[in-house]
Amino acid sequence: MEWLSRIALALVIVGALNWLLVGLFQWDLVAAIFGGENFRTSSMLSRIIYSLVGLAGLYSITFLFRDNAVEKAAERTNQ
Repeated sequence: MEWLSRIALALVIVGALNWLLVGLFQWDLVAAIFGGENFRTSSMLSRIIYSLVGLAGLYSITFLFRDNAVEKAAERTNQ
């Protein structure tokens, strides 16, 4: 599952950079690359990319709790 985590992280980074560009310059990188004027009038391919980024974001929520679980397991081993 390490490959899934890496892909999810890469997609979350792409999404974060895209929102940074939208926020600062009102320019949507995904729409510029895959078609459409902005995220509201985007092509089907752009919508797929947006959906994948969103799913990656949901999956990445598990990263918040994963490190904590590893630390607790290490503490139990050291006791």
